[in-house]
Amino acid sequence: MPVEIERTEEQATPDEAPVPEVPWVTLVHNDPVNLMSYVTYVFQAYFGYSKDKAKKLMLDVHHKGRAVVSQGSREEMERDVQAMHGYGLWATLQRDS
Repeated sequence: MPVEIERTEEQATPDEAPVPEVPWVTLVHNDPVNLMSYVTYVFQAYFGYSKDKAKKLMLDVHHKGRAVVSQGSREEMERDVQAMHGYGLWATLQRDS
């Protein structure tokens, strides 16, 4: 006689694969207040980016109006946005597309 196995809601069948969480990004926006050298410094100091990477991101902010400076979970990006605000930069977070 076959034994029936009770299925709990936590167990997923193959056609019910979990959907991966979409990453979030931190965007830093251009502003008329902060010097380009200061923005470069912030990216190096907070994110640990090399001078070249920090300068490239700063130039994206300056020329394109914004740049993605970090990517991760929503909680991590909220922390990064708050840090950028602490440095006086205009930053927001959004789902990565």
